[in-house]
Amino acid sequence: MRYLGQLAIYAAFAVLIGYFSVAPSYTHAPTDRGEIKLSFSHGGQKRGGCRQLSAEEIAKLPPNMRVARSCPRERLPLLVEMDVDEKPLYQETLKPSGLSSDGAARAYRRFSLPPGPHRIALRLRDSDRSQGFDYEGGFDIVLQPRQNLVVDFRTEAGGFVLR
Repeated sequence: MRYLGQLAIYAAFAVLIGYFSVAPSYTHAPTDRGEIKLSFSHGGQKRGGCRQLSAEEIAKLPPNMRVARSCPRERLPLLVEMDVDEKPLYQETLKPSGLSSDGAARAYRRFSLPPGPHRIALRLRDSDRSQGFDYEGGFDIVLQPRQNLVVDFRTEAGGFVLR
């Protein structure tokens, strides 16, 4: 009798797991739209410049930390803009990561768009300039339904790249 009870409980548990493995149905993304993902990690330029230390300042430092120049660790925030079909879709100032704000700033955003041809314009400022951008890129794409297009940023590649 005990074994029949265990068998009934195991069977009920297996049926429950089987049901939830197929129902309720879940669609991760609409089948009639494409998706663009803006995903990158980039460190902005250092905030401020290095300065030469005086002889008195160097003497005040511990012997193992005596250097002639003092350079800040903190990085500048990034300004990122993305336009699709000449309409602003994304604009954000990304703060650097890390306790001392000396790490890379990270972006990850998903945009659902109708399939078809689109013009993507991307801009990034990672310096202390007040106007304009350090990197600009433009792409003409044809987005397919259920397509995932990733926009990445690579300094060594000259800016924005599509994957």
